[in-house]
Amino acid sequence: MVGVMTNETASPSIQNGRGIALMACGMFLFSAVDTMAKVLTETVHPMQVVWLRQSGLLLGALVLLLRFGRGHLATQRPGLQISRGLCAIVSAAAFITAIRYVHLADAVAVSFIAPFIVTVLGAVLLREPVGLRRWTAVFIGFLATMVIIRPGQGAMHPAILLVLLAASVFALRQVLSRILGATEKSTTTFAYTAIVGWFVLLLPLPFVWTWPSTGLEVGLMVAMAVLAAIAEFMVIKALELAQSVAVAPVHYTILIWSTAYGFLVFGHLPDGWTVLGASVIMLTGLYTLHRESLADRARRVPPPAG
Repeated sequence: MVGVMTNETASPSIQNGRGIALMACGMFLFSAVDTMAKVLTETVHPMQVVWLRQSGLLLGALVLLLRFGRGHLATQRPGLQISRGLCAIVSAAAFITAIRYVHLADAVAVSFIAPFIVTVLGAVLLREPVGLRRWTAVFIGFLATMVIIRPGQGAMHPAILLVLLAASVFALRQVLSRILGATEKSTTTFAYTAIVGWFVLLLPLPFVWTWPSTGLEVGLMVAMAVLAAIAEFMVIKALELAQSVAVAPVHYTILIWSTAYGFLVFGHLPDGWTVLGASVIMLTGLYTLHRESLADRARRVPPPAG
């Protein structure tokens, strides 16, 4: 899953065009990273694959700290930062374990349920107001996810449940991002997520580590880590240059790339039910993003004087 950050600091000069282009490139690279992860899980333990991917994010965090200074590690809410880091690795571990058994495009389509879970958690945990239209979009989104999974019909591998877990934990991570965004810099949150995840994943690593046996495995491991770092940089830069409401819909292009990679590398294509469910999820997801942007804009308008 893609960890798109939502607590960015707006750029003084909004450049939506460049931001959209960077976000699109980031989604293309994240799809490549997921594809490499799926290939590696055929011979390497998923936890090792997650650690390798996290190593790329750690590299990105270290570069950011070198650029902006160690002062960006200062945080007012270390507990929440650590919790967000733990959510990141649980979500990544569940998703990468799932794609070992589930077609890539199917897993990505189901993962798009995350924005709807964010809406629910925002209403329950943050007491954010959610209107009837957004609740309707959430309900339709959940129904569309059931169309893809088709429980009870044996259409999907049981590992698809891990994708639902990954989406749920990812949604919790996004809610934590909203809380942290009030006091923390985006670079601080990114650094803590990368560092916490990398060190926690070291704990199980000695028990699952497998040395690569071919040059292809070595190349995939290095490429996955490097491309994950580059993709994360592109997403962060996109959110710095452009309005989040402009670049957020571009996130859905990852389904196009995942379908293309899935066909070219594994010979997999989603069936008609998956295409239908994914299309409904994308449409309702875009509508939810639109309604949330309107709600956010309304919250920022100061009350009338007097």
